[in-house]
Amino acid sequence: MLWGKLMTCIFCHIVAHELPAEILYEDEDLAVFKDINPEAPVHLLIVPRKHIDSINALDEKNVGVVSKMVLAAKRMAEQHGVQSGYRLMMNNGREAGQVVYHLHMHFMGGWGRKPVRR
Repeated sequence: MLWGKLMTCIFCHIVAHELPAEILYEDEDLAVFKDINPEAPVHLLIVPRKHIDSINALDEKNVGVVSKMVLAAKRMAEQHGVQSGYRLMMNNGREAGQVVYHLHMHFMGGWGRKPVRR
């Protein structure tokens, strides 16, 4: 990966805490933060710390991160009380709607949840 490409990746900046985001979970491999343009009551992005452009860039050395992303989604469902129904989505390429070229998974749910009054 070229240094210049990494420097322009918004997700690389977010996981490095160089840009603001509401980060809900972090470990050595992943960060989970709220989508700034949510399409569901709970819309999170699950992002590997290591820059991987897309699904097409996965190989035997880094494919394990996808399993970790799915387990993080399960954890987020439990934390947000949406285990009964949520959607996981990964877009691959411009024709599929990928806008940020850093592998990520959309976690969307909460449609059946009652709003919490504060």
